[in-house]
Amino acid sequence: MTDRYAVIGNPVAHSKSPLIHARFARDTGQDIAYEAVFSALDDFERVVERFRAAGGRGMNVTLPFKHRAFALCSVHSERAQHARAVNTLVLEPDAIRGDNTDGVGLVRDLAVNLGCALSGKRILLMGAGGASYGVCGPLLDEGPAALVVANRTVSKAVELCEHFRRVYGRAAALLAPAGYDALGGRAFDVVINATSAGLAGDMPALPGSVFAEGALGYEMLYGRTTPFMTLAARAGAECADGLGMLVEQAAESFFVWRGVRPQTRGVIAALRAGRS
Repeated sequence: MTDRYAVIGNPVAHSKSPLIHARFARDTGQDIAYEAVFSALDDFERVVERFRAAGGRGMNVTLPFKHRAFALCSVHSERAQHARAVNTLVLEPDAIRGDNTDGVGLVRDLAVNLGCALSGKRILLMGAGGASYGVCGPLLDEGPAALVVANRTVSKAVELCEHFRRVYGRAAALLAPAGYDALGGRAFDVVINATSAGLAGDMPALPGSVFAEGALGYEMLYGRTTPFMTLAARAGAECADGLGMLVEQAAESFFVWRGVRPQTRGVIAALRAGRS
């Protein structure tokens, strides 16, 4: 029988995940069906349970349910424990297992697709919400020279940094919180926008001086030119959106479910060209 998988979110109709996983299945010869599942805000847990009861094998979780997915799981991967959020559910008869593939997806897009090795780099991570929790650990694993987490509410950046200092120990000593008003005079090699401000055509008050010469400005959103990308381009930085991250995190989820790692370059190229 064909194994069933899905992405769950609110909203979810815009998701490219069904196209991505259909391509992965064709390329790897895996017999799966993958769909998009909408959940009302107060119905997430019941929707997941219904999908599992109907034979569903796994789900990707998108906004705004990643933290609730973490709470729903009875077993967590180390990546999920560090992130305190889950974007990949493995649905078993007696357990729901949770993983988080966002961070490895970001790092693979940066290091492999964009040729941006992170070791020794000065990194600025904008935002202290779920997206930043999901990627902070894998960024630390790459051995940057510095990783600064900036947020409008500085206390949230402090909380994130304290969390990763607890779980990473000395390896997180280079991690530091900041407000945007404290970034003047500092420059970074990689600036990552993990906020959702671009969805509303907005961005935090980021000074253009944060982009060092030859810097990369990385916007986690995709499919639009955001104010952050415009600022980065005006500052002379190279710009990239999050489409590659989307495909790479999906490939890692596919590997978690199927034990097969699909190729991603052709899928990224097809999506950018508007092909499925």
